[in-house]
Amino acid sequence: MPLWLMALIYFFLLSVVLSLWVSLGNNAALVALVIVTALMILLRVKTALVIEVDELEVRVGSAHIELQYIDSTHVLTPQEMKTIRTRDADPAAYLAIRFWNAHGVKLELNDHRDSTPYWLITTKKSQELSKLLNSLKV
Repeated sequence: MPLWLMALIYFFLLSVVLSLWVSLGNNAALVALVIVTALMILLRVKTALVIEVDELEVRVGSAHIELQYIDSTHVLTPQEMKTIRTRDADPAAYLAIRFWNAHGVKLELNDHRDSTPYWLITTKKSQELSKLLNSLKV
């Protein structure tokens, strides 16, 4: 999650702490401040999109797929990403996207047992991910 978004969320939560301080006093505000700060740390950890690639499969968050089922990879420009995750979206696709990231990769799948046509993954390192996946497929 980008710093500006974390700061915005923290600012809104601090307004709750301020309200508690005004209505209940210092002790309640201090407890609320600790809870809000811990919540922000937890939010930062839980919203991270972890992408792992090895010789056999790709793991994106809790999902995984074997490399043999990836037909092709396409690096998407911000405009292509905007189009494919809105107007041209396929409801059967697997989306591992974060709205604050405009770059991504589309993994076209070829698995007759699975109705998922593609995976759409947002990443700042879309070129590197695509090159890695293409080199492992050969």
